[in-house]
Amino acid sequence: MAVAGTETVTPLSILLWVALPYAAAAVFVVGHVWRYRYDKFGWTTRSSQVYENRLLRLGSPMFHIGILLVLIGHVVGLFIPRDWLYSIGVSEHAYHLGATWIGSFAAILTIVGLIILIYRRRTVGPVFLATTPMDKVMYVALGGTIAFGAAATFMLQVFGSGYEYRGTISPWVRSLFTLQPKPELMADVPLMFQIHVLFGTALFMLWPFTRLVHVFSAPVGYLVRPYIVYRSRDEQRGTRTKRRGWEEVKPPDPEKLRRL
Repeated sequence: MAVAGTETVTPLSILLWVALPYAAAAVFVVGHVWRYRYDKFGWTTRSSQVYENRLLRLGSPMFHIGILLVLIGHVVGLFIPRDWLYSIGVSEHAYHLGATWIGSFAAILTIVGLIILIYRRRTVGPVFLATTPMDKVMYVALGGTIAFGAAATFMLQVFGSGYEYRGTISPWVRSLFTLQPKPELMADVPLMFQIHVLFGTALFMLWPFTRLVHVFSAPVGYLVRPYIVYRSRDEQRGTRTKRRGWEEVKPPDPEKLRRL
């Protein structure tokens, strides 16, 4: 692995934009393997729906739909080069228009959903008592990532002059994946975006040790599992005649037991 453009790289930039991301990636992968191997029963959302359902039904869909839109936007913006979008007819203006307004909608949806979920967790007694210290740390990292990302979007993209992150942050991310890191690309990135990236890096490091592992537990097996057929043994239900071997097991007659 080589660091490109070392003449413009400082020790701090190497720490923040090379060492820290790779450390987070290592912890993310190894942590999930460890967690799955030694804590399978803890690999869960630790659902608190049994304690309170009204606020959960309101906040959870908003948060999950919003964060899914945010994830799709990040994948397109960070990993798909602009030339690829040009080749399929997506102009620069169309991309920024969609990214700004759809991204703003997704950010609002995510933030409102997260606020409802945090309010529920803090005000509903049983839910609050079921909250672990790691849950609280996770909410700080998740909330900070979303908050600074939304602030950067609104301050720079919506109400500001705009910032072309596909010329700095996007190639920096891709350089990490190709093992040719370019930390100098992050030198002049606006502070809001830098803090957003750092919070996101911290979130990835915490991910394997929180309830966020449920992201990798989608019930795909339900799509291919065989049907489960339930049959009643109640005589008053169904029209099929009882088959041999399905006779009801009754307790022994006390009179016969006394005779013995």
